[in-house]
Amino acid sequence: MSETILEIQLPNLRHNFSFLKKTINSNTKILAVVKAFGYGSDAIAIAECLANEGADYFGVAYVHEGIQLRKAGITQPILVLHPQMANLDKLIAHQLEPSMYSIRLLNAMIEAAQRANASAYPVHIKFNTGLNRLGFLPDKTEALLNTLEANKKWVNPLGVFSHLAASDDPKEASFTQSQLAKFALIEKRFRTHYPNILAHVLNTSGVVNHATFQYDMVRTGISLYGYGNAAEVDKELKPVLSLKTVVSQIHQLKGGDSLGYNRALIASKPIKTATLPLGHADGIGRIYGNGKGFVWIHGQKAPIIGNVCMDMIMVDITHIDCEEGDAVTVIGPDASAENLANAAGTISYEFITGLSQRIKRKLIH
Repeated sequence: MSETILEIQLPNLRHNFSFLKKTINSNTKILAVVKAFGYGSDAIAIAECLANEGADYFGVAYVHEGIQLRKAGITQPILVLHPQMANLDKLIAHQLEPSMYSIRLLNAMIEAAQRANASAYPVHIKFNTGLNRLGFLPDKTEALLNTLEANKKWVNPLGVFSHLAASDDPKEASFTQSQLAKFALIEKRFRTHYPNILAHVLNTSGVVNHATFQYDMVRTGISLYGYGNAAEVDKELKPVLSLKTVVSQIHQLKGGDSLGYNRALIASKPIKTATLPLGHADGIGRIYGNGKGFVWIHGQKAPIIGNVCMDMIMVDITHIDCEEGDAVTVIGPDASAENLANAAGTISYEFITGLSQRIKRKLIH
């Protein structure tokens, strides 16, 4: 190891997919979410691997992410969760399936289908059952069905879905059940018009905690990458990402010496520090500085001290016997991204999706 590397462990990805597949019914489809560069990794490599493993669908946030997968040869259906009106023509050209979450967007999609002369273009209808982020309200179901029927030449509701707000939180179980009850009524109403519609509501935590509501498909995101939002599930999963770096330089500070920008650390006693070649431009935000975050050197925890710099962090290695050039683990199988993120008051999603594209990726097959 001579530089900062993000290893992508494809065997672990395959293990996680297999585990999730075993937790659902054999006839339930799996949509693998690969948005945000595959949760900070490599969307194409992740999608290619999961396509070979039998993923039925892929999910992305935006149209350009879906186009990237199509250009890489991914042929499975791709659901675009948050399409923008400016990109609907490109969406159709690359045979992506959009989420329809408002009447404004639906009307724009109908017009785009007309321009492309694309008959009965497949769309998924998104309902807002309580997250209050995107989606039609349940009381718009009948009006929406009438609009779809009137424009069946141009759009075909292939799927109907919603998104759970707190499926990972046992204290919010009653709220989750209210969301599921609302969706059940919507699904039943749509099914009378479209018997073969693909209904999906469960995310990763939903699969774990509310498996009876699998419907036709489940959507898995963070769990594919090794984090299950629950301790008992985390034990079964394997982290896909390992972020490793090296010690660039070691310094001996005397009591009273300062460290880094704004002299954020004033040594109260002699300490030994190591400078590492990654910083907030790589995704290690300033929130991890000043003793909140940490890395691992020779199996020992080294706190991040001082302010995180753009390209470097400094860690306290007073208690660690190491040398310049030694390997450092930021996250990996024995260094959970969840634990690191929690220490700084955030979540694993934010940490791994924030890993910069300038970090060199290495696929482990």
